Amino acid sequence: GDREAGEMGLAAVPGRQAAFRQELAAAVRYARAVGCPRIHVMAGQVPLGADRAAVADEMEATFIENLRYTADLLAQEDMIGLVEPINNRITDPRYFLNTPHQAAAILEKVGRPNLKLQLDLFHCQIMDGNLSHNLETYFPLIGHIQIAQVPGRHEPDSPGEVNFPYIFELLESLGYTGYVGCEYAPKGDTREGLGWLRLYWESRGLQHGGTSKAAE
Repeated sequence: GDREAGEMGLAAVPGRQAAFRQELAAAVRYARAVGCPRIHVMAGQVPLGADRAAVADEMEATFIENLRYTADLLAQEDMIGLVEPINNRITDPRYFLNTPHQAAAILEKVGRPNLKLQLDLFHCQIMDGNLSHNLETYFPLIGHIQIAQVPGRHEPDSPGEVNFPYIFELLESLGYTGYVGCEYAPKGDTREGLGWLRLYWESRGLQHGGTSKAAE
């Protein structure tokens, strides 16, 4: 969509299907060029002035239609499509996709194995909390994890609500082997802000870079 105008994707926006497909094709070209196997398919916003409940069914139908189109296109590229619930309490009051429960229900209706859940724990904590249960419940659907402390959206070791060492151990116990995206705003210098990661590696008996000391 038009980011300068504040748009946050088009996949669930009725009447914008042609623009969505055009921008999806561009995203695929970029992803192919840089060797990225996953694309975040942003749902978009409830139209200005519209009542969320009144347009919910039409937006969900549009989203499902566009996600099926996306899945078929990405299957040709051996890529994964990701949908991310974004909180509508702080970040974007008009964003359509807000909770992991809503995302899971839509993914079930779409019924394509190459569409997954991008679970940002910042948004999940704000909308629902119950992070352990949500991770365990939706783990089979998860294709990517993102982190940020709540409420400041800074490094995971900054003051806040979420016990990230516990969350990381839970992800390990569940067998998560994917990337964890640092979707946060550093409080200061980016490199210095990554000190939390070095400390975490050390607490797990790992060298910087995540290699085992035993292997060394």
